Amino acid sequence: MADSENYRKGSEIRAKLMGEKFAAEMNKSVYDDPMMQKFGDYAREAVFGMLWSRPGLDLKTKTLICVISDTAQARWPELAIHLRMARRQGWTEDELSEALMHLCGYIGLPSVREAMLTAKEVFEELRKEG
Repeated sequence: MADSENYRKGSEIRAKLMGEKFAAEMNKSVYDDPMMQKFGDYAREAVFGMLWSRPGLDLKTKTLICVISDTAQARWPELAIHLRMARRQGWTEDELSEALMHLCGYIGLPSVREAMLTAKEVFEELRKEG
């Protein structure tokens, strides 16, 4: 992919949200073949470079929106990534678990239970990473 301004901006935002080490590990394990590399390049340019860089909401708020959206849609692998991003943007474990708990009355207990189990795993990983 051409190294466009949006691609460069997206790479910076992605690394800021995920952490440079985690983003690099994803590049090696998820985006390591031509098909997934195309997907990753597109996501970096369009989603991170154009969408995440839009003004109007801070990155912290945007990460919470993603956590809620992933939970409502039962997107557990994405939820794990967005929970990591949310913690890196300053949301506490307690705040995130309360946001998930709030969804019990709106999307139902089964989805929130799965989200909480995903959060438990992500929070444990983050604590181990320091």
